[in-house]
Amino acid sequence: MLGAAGVVAALATPGPAGAAGPVSRDRRHRVATGVRGMWIATVANVDWPSVTGLSAATQRSELIAHLDRAVRFGLNTVILQVRPSADALWPSPHEPWSQYLTGVQGKDPGWDPLGTAVTEAHDRGLELHAWFNPYRVSNQTDPKKLAATHPARVHPDWVVPYGGKLYYDPGLPEVRAFVQDAMLDAVSRYDIDAVHWDDYFYPYPVSGQVFDDAATYARHGSGFSSKAAWRRDNIDRLVKETADRIKEIKPHVRFGISPFGVWRNKTTDPLGSPTAAGVQTYDDLHADTRKWVREGWIDYICPQLYWSIGQSGADYAQLVPWWAEVVEGTDVDLYIGEALYKAGDPAQSAAWQNASELSRHLTLAEEYPAVGGHAFFSAKSVKADRIGAMSRVAVDHYGVG
Repeated sequence: MLGAAGVVAALATPGPAGAAGPVSRDRRHRVATGVRGMWIATVANVDWPSVTGLSAATQRSELIAHLDRAVRFGLNTVILQVRPSADALWPSPHEPWSQYLTGVQGKDPGWDPLGTAVTEAHDRGLELHAWFNPYRVSNQTDPKKLAATHPARVHPDWVVPYGGKLYYDPGLPEVRAFVQDAMLDAVSRYDIDAVHWDDYFYPYPVSGQVFDDAATYARHGSGFSSKAAWRRDNIDRLVKETADRIKEIKPHVRFGISPFGVWRNKTTDPLGSPTAAGVQTYDDLHADTRKWVREGWIDYICPQLYWSIGQSGADYAQLVPWWAEVVEGTDVDLYIGEALYKAGDPAQSAAWQNASELSRHLTLAEEYPAVGGHAFFSAKSVKADRIGAMSRVAVDHYGVG
């Protein structure tokens, strides 16, 4: 085993583009090796492109560097955000080009990022999971700042301002159909390996503010015991309909969701986890993540267990077995979302200053056969490799070095 300096040096040494060799991308491959994933976030240029307005060549070069780095760290899957805010990182007939490419929403960047990502990822033996955000329209509230042809401007009745952002209203059937069409365009046109959603459904609660869908509820909510039950049904329908349509278009493309890690606290529901989380996806985001697994609507779930082992209120060591039990008896695969971004961050607790914390997570998860892999947030943290936390994972678990 290499020392920390040797590991970093080994990981920093680039190899030829095809060094990883061709790798089978069918389900048997991932069951055999485990998913080793990395998110690449594009919203607000979190990971890529590093800034807006770069040339097409520089954008491509940065993307390739992320893919090559994934291979060097022993990863086998990249989860690329291609629809961050009701926009697109491919030439979509439904929505404008993303502003995070050029700085101007709707401006053609001069290349096809998603198409390039699929080809280059597969050339390196990496799976490419296309990551979509269903309902976020903008990280600001002025519709006039959107491209003139943006669907949210064409259909202002589809949009709800909340918490300093704009969202599509999930309760409108026409919205549900549209966002599916927009996302599934990428499924039909590109050889992606999976459709991936994160933790955003109805927005996270903002103190003192109300998500104003009262008119929509009055129009479409009859027959439900409460607005909360109606909202959950809206999200259930989105998940089930999307799952069915993916299988109609390309049966081999998988559908995965990466929710906030707490479905419900046990104090709220006997079926819940032994946690005291301030957010519960069932109650606050109206996302019944446990149901989606038990019903078999999705192919994998990747809960964001962004807490340390032993953390009060939300203990990684207690949440892993809870999720393992949720998937038991289903055909849904379980991967664990890991908070690489916390490692070495001085604002985090003492546990996250220990370079072995994340490696300990993977060691613990090995005790549960239902856990089929891990995904790390996010690409810039893989690159930074603060305190050598990612290097430790790569050496201890992925055979690097």
